[in-house]
Formats: sequence, C-alpha cells, structure tokens
Amino acid sequence: MAGPSTRLRVIRLYKELHRLGRDYPDENYDFHGKLRRLFEKNRHLTDPEEIDQALKLGEYIKNETLALYSLRKYRHLKRNYPSDPA
Repeated sequence: MAGPSTRLRVIRLYKELHRLGRDYPDENYDFHGKLRRLFEKNRHLTDPEEIDQALKLGEYIKNETLALYSLRKYRHLKRNYPSDPA
C-alpha cells in the first residue's frame, strides 16, 4: 500500500497537470479526459516501484507540456517581432 507521502505526491502531480491542461494549445485534444483515464488506470498500483515509475512518467509529461508552452510563446513572439536584417 502506498504511504501518505506518496498519495500527496500523486495528488499534487494531478493538480499540476490539470492546471497545465487548461492552456493546452490544441482544443480538440482531450487533455483532461486523457489525464483522468491515465490516473484511473494506475489507481490499483500498490508496488512502490511501479508507483514511482508512474510518477516519473507524470513528471515527464508535465515537463514536456511546459516545454510545449514555452515553444508556443517563443513562436508567438517571433511572429510578432520579426528580426530586422539590418
């Protein structure tokens, strides 16, 4: 059985990903639905190693989503402020 600290880590990760999903660039991509299904699928995990693997995957998804947002902001700025070949 997972300890209380693991449970808090999972809940914190879920909340962070849920907040990140609000600004997901593709409206047609069901970010919140996929997030919920992924967490529901792993709900039965009891082995600490498997739980840690699932948490690492969640952290990876969080980092990749943040990178996607940064790239989107960069592209927006690049479009609005073109560099002058002076």
